[in-house]
Amino acid sequence: MIKNFKPRLYQETILASSVNKNTLVVLPTGMGKTNIFLMLVAQRLRQYPSSKILFIGPTKPLIDQYLEVFKKNYEIEESEMAVFTGMVKPEKRAELWKKCRIIFSTPQGLENDIISSRINLEEVSLLGVDEAHRAVGDYAYVFVAKQYNKLARYPRILALTASPGSDMEKIKEICGNLFIENIEIRTDNDPDVKPYVQEMEINWVKVDLPIVFTEVQGYLKNFLKEKLLKLKNWGILMKADVNYVNKTDLLRLQGELRGRAAKGEKDVVLWNGISVLAEIMKVQHALELLETQGVVPLHKYMEKLNSEGLSFKTKAVKNIIGDLNFRSALIKTQRLLDDKIEHPKLIELQKIVEKEIEKNKDMKIIVFNQYRDNAADIKEKLNAINDVKAELFVGQLKKGETGLSQKEQKAVLDKFRKGEFNVLVATSIGEEGLDVPKVDLVVFYEPIPSAIRHIQRRGRTGRQEKGRVIILMAKNTRDEGSRWSAHHKEKRMYRNLDKLRMDIDSVLSSNKESNLTSFIKNDIKIFADYREKGSGVIKELVDLGVNIKLDKLESADYILSSRVGIEMKTVPDFVDSIIDGRLLLQIKELKNNFERPLVIIEGVDDIYSMRNVHPNAIQGMLATITVSYGIPVLRTKNFKETASLLNIIAKREQEETSKDFTMHTEKRIMSLKDLQEYIISSLPGVGGTLAKPLLKKFKTVKKIINAKQEQLEKVEKIGPKKAERIREVVEGEYIE
Repeated sequence: MIKNFKPRLYQETILASSVNKNTLVVLPTGMGKTNIFLMLVAQRLRQYPSSKILFIGPTKPLIDQYLEVFKKNYEIEESEMAVFTGMVKPEKRAELWKKCRIIFSTPQGLENDIISSRINLEEVSLLGVDEAHRAVGDYAYVFVAKQYNKLARYPRILALTASPGSDMEKIKEICGNLFIENIEIRTDNDPDVKPYVQEMEINWVKVDLPIVFTEVQGYLKNFLKEKLLKLKNWGILMKADVNYVNKTDLLRLQGELRGRAAKGEKDVVLWNGISVLAEIMKVQHALELLETQGVVPLHKYMEKLNSEGLSFKTKAVKNIIGDLNFRSALIKTQRLLDDKIEHPKLIELQKIVEKEIEKNKDMKIIVFNQYRDNAADIKEKLNAINDVKAELFVGQLKKGETGLSQKEQKAVLDKFRKGEFNVLVATSIGEEGLDVPKVDLVVFYEPIPSAIRHIQRRGRTGRQEKGRVIILMAKNTRDEGSRWSAHHKEKRMYRNLDKLRMDIDSVLSSNKESNLTSFIKNDIKIFADYREKGSGVIKELVDLGVNIKLDKLESADYILSSRVGIEMKTVPDFVDSIIDGRLLLQIKELKNNFERPLVIIEGVDDIYSMRNVHPNAIQGMLATITVSYGIPVLRTKNFKETASLLNIIAKREQEETSKDFTMHTEKRIMSLKDLQEYIISSLPGVGGTLAKPLLKKFKTVKKIINAKQEQLEKVEKIGPKKAERIREVVEGEYIE
């Protein structure tokens, strides 16, 4: 089944242990992790010929790459393989799942397919997880692996990474979340790997910030010092030296203050402290842009703060733009931009690229940069050099930012592989796993404090022959801190890997309990609004064995029976919806549509500490909901408690009434007008909003049902597509 590929000894050794146990493979970049998965696929499909294979990776370019590897090295019809991403419609994914044997997918869309039961994980005999270091917290890998381990008839997991991280607890978490039973570790120095590892030359290029930069730096540092002294004088900051407070300490302090506020603490100093910390974090970011990036992204960011301060009422931003140090720094930055003064790292980068391309016009260079705005500026500056053709490789479009669609990302990589341009300027999306043959040089525009990202970046070169890495660093800036942070974390990671090797059993023993998961399946059905799909509640309900139906619901977030509808709010959203007027409308709809409506407020935050809302307004709304509308309001602590409550209510309801109910439930108030609106609102794309104008135009339900498509289109907001769909439903033959 395998072609054009001869396995190396270490790949065969790792394969042998992966056949019988869920295995985490830690292997240096460029050492053929995907080929180990490919060999295991052949083994599983021989053993279970009617099963399916699922391989998940974090980005579209990566899963496209997996598909190409299988096309090249595996004897299988291309029609039997499929790529799932958010760009493929759910119905199409369901269709492809039925006819394909090997599926490559990003995990986020797959979550929704599992929740909606569009795919059957029971059929999958092997789950491959690339970039497995991501399997922590609530990342989608965790949910997919958990459901697979419960549902699969013949479960086997192969997890792959070049760098699992420096924290032993995180490594243990990865193993637990992916149900790992065995760990295969290889480093560059292992005898079976060493012959294949290409030599790597790493050079550090250090630059000095010019005086004009240090002047702006001085103003921003003075701003920070004054604010930190204020926190110290208030007794909030306990550091002796306010000149050395790092971002980690500030984030921890911010979390502590918010935690105290959430518990209802009313101290004025506490709230002022939270606001001052927000100012510090924003100006620290400006300082980072100045020291490590360049004038263009710094000016854009400072102007954005200035604009927000003038147009919004956020206290922190208003305080920033009113501060003399910030205003002075902004004026100085504007002068740097006007005088076209560049960051010394950008000047050095231009020299390096020009020199390298002069020597060899066919060479391939990747330049990594943290920030999209600066990456776009770098691309523009490099394209001004003779014989340099640079292209940008960034993530998908975000509001107000440069971005590439998934299709555009693939096109850029294909062109780079073919040599249609010679410099790829990439943000973090280019760090993970991308296989571009013969990248001659990788340039870090800045050192990265993360060991994982540092290893991933430099792993883009030296895959087939000697690799070269150049890392730019501004002296006496946070670049130096990032350099040593990554260095120490990488050392710690390898120490931890050695510990894992020596004592794998003790690490994995803590996971044995989590591996013994049992699948609960009940016949409870809950309709959920599709906008809730990313919530922990939905995933927890799936874990409880509830049959979830995702759809667009008009007047509830969850429907538990023919008579119970739930409006779900987190504490902040509850208060926000009072301010913007949504809540009262939602409550009216809930009351009109359900015999037994219910409001759930989730979270432990103090409801009276959210936003600047008077307690009387919140109490008044609670009184309106419970007394005027007669709707009970329940509180839950977190998504687990919410899901448990929904499951219990749904179970009781469906035992009392019927499990065979639809999301289009019967309204409580059944006047003729309500009944007419109810019937018309059930037509596709109509809902409660468009039912009224349709009835106003045609007068009766009968005339609407009999109306021709062109007549329907004359009603405002009923376009050709909606009109055609309505006619299709009215005229289509019912097939059971």
